[in-house]
Amino acid sequence: MTPTEYEYLRKFLKDNSGLDLSADKQYLIESRLLPLARKAGLSGIAELVQKLQGGSRQLITDVVEAMTTNETFFFRDKVPFDHFRDHIMPEVIKARAAKRSVRIWCAAGSTGQEPYSLAMCLKEMGAALTGWRVEIIATDLSQEVLEKARAGIYSQFEVQRGLPIQMLVKYFRQTGETWQINPELRAMIQHRQLNLLHDFAQLGTFDVIFCRNVLIYFDQDTKINIFNRLARQIEPDGFLVLGAAETVVGLTDTFRPIPERRGLYKPNDPRAAAAKPVLAGAAPRMAVVAGR
Repeated sequence: MTPTEYEYLRKFLKDNSGLDLSADKQYLIESRLLPLARKAGLSGIAELVQKLQGGSRQLITDVVEAMTTNETFFFRDKVPFDHFRDHIMPEVIKARAAKRSVRIWCAAGSTGQEPYSLAMCLKEMGAALTGWRVEIIATDLSQEVLEKARAGIYSQFEVQRGLPIQMLVKYFRQTGETWQINPELRAMIQHRQLNLLHDFAQLGTFDVIFCRNVLIYFDQDTKINIFNRLARQIEPDGFLVLGAAETVVGLTDTFRPIPERRGLYKPNDPRAAAAKPVLAGAAPRMAVVAGR
């Protein structure tokens, strides 16, 4: 791969997925894209770049998906789900008692473990949500992982990562060597394809937004842009949940951290961001870059 080709691919990935590769990740691109090029019948990276420059839509999708991996598991990091159960939902239930409705967005839904974990938390609340309208939207850039999420079928290894045995027995059905989430939980979640670099206003507003382990792969301007747009999609008394390595501090004043609750944020003035300029292209992604 020539330096020119590498720089083209770096810009291509940033423009199409927000992923910001450093100058020393050439080996990562080669390891991921050479097999893709051969599978597509191309001679190598040079011809793949030519095809991308020619606007091959299928190849654009394939390259973005080849460069991302979806590291996720049930109840990942545990703390955000403790916050959700013990702090977020009690406040939401109190604040929405009149309309008995809650909307939740998983902006990095990946293969479904995060939204299904939230669905299980909600089910465990039992009578507290009887008669409520609960809506969970799970989005991802990759159509492939969305299909897996919709099916809700996981290997023995996947269900052993973070999932309590009592929830496995209660909410899954075993078929051979795989486990499938029961239909009632699958019906709670709407899986949609979405690139966080693009407009997501059409999703509407939410009481709770989980946007975890995504923004760490974006540059500062893209992070600011996404935070400002998230602020316009969250209710004034809503909650934003970020990953442990992510923060709004030093980037935006549209959200403020909740003291002693790591990764949990409240909007300051969610409509104020509407007055701020939106940078060209910026959207979330439910995946991580291998080797980052």
